[in-house]
Amino acid sequence: MLARNRVAGTFYTLKGQLMQSNKILWWIICSAALLLSAGYTFYRPVAQLYRIKEGRIHFKSEAPLELIEASSAKLKGLIKTDDQTFAFSVANESFEGFNSALQREHFNENYMESTRYPNCTFAGKIIEPVDFSKDGTYTVRAKGKLAVHGVEVERIIKSALTIKGGIITIQSEFIVPLQEHNITIPKIVYQKIAEEISVEINATLTPQQK
Repeated sequence: MLARNRVAGTFYTLKGQLMQSNKILWWIICSAALLLSAGYTFYRPVAQLYRIKEGRIHFKSEAPLELIEASSAKLKGLIKTDDQTFAFSVANESFEGFNSALQREHFNENYMESTRYPNCTFAGKIIEPVDFSKDGTYTVRAKGKLAVHGVEVERIIKSALTIKGGIITIQSEFIVPLQEHNITIPKIVYQKIAEEISVEINATLTPQQK
């Protein structure tokens, strides 16, 4: 008899707990429905496009017999904040500052083949989460496809990203191995062109006007 009473007591305790849980669940559902009917929505990142207002890219080839440097102030690009995707591009023929006009001609005709492959591009996604709605500084990794000389290579490039007053600034330094992009160095100038090119990027992005 005692055992039967204990079983019955346990049953009613469990039944009470279940009914209480159902009440809590029902309250949560009703509260959510009320909030939605009142016009409230759960947080989702707002899509915003940022476009490069000022962008500069600089490269350096430091070889035993010669230092070659050139820059372009015509870096273009976009960042989409809701999914943190990006796309950057620069025209090869926009680079200036070579040691001579002949050197610039060789860069475009012999190495980059700019008529056939006019642009270098990098497109992908920022790995680390970034809150673009408030000021802050982030060290991020940009993962994507780097296309140089018509050859795409998947890269992860470390960058410094700063948000201040609704303006984004990006600074990045990385290496581009020529062999990865099928750019060959003739033996006659092997000591004058580095096998790995240092690249530096600085860009300021502002919200794209609708």
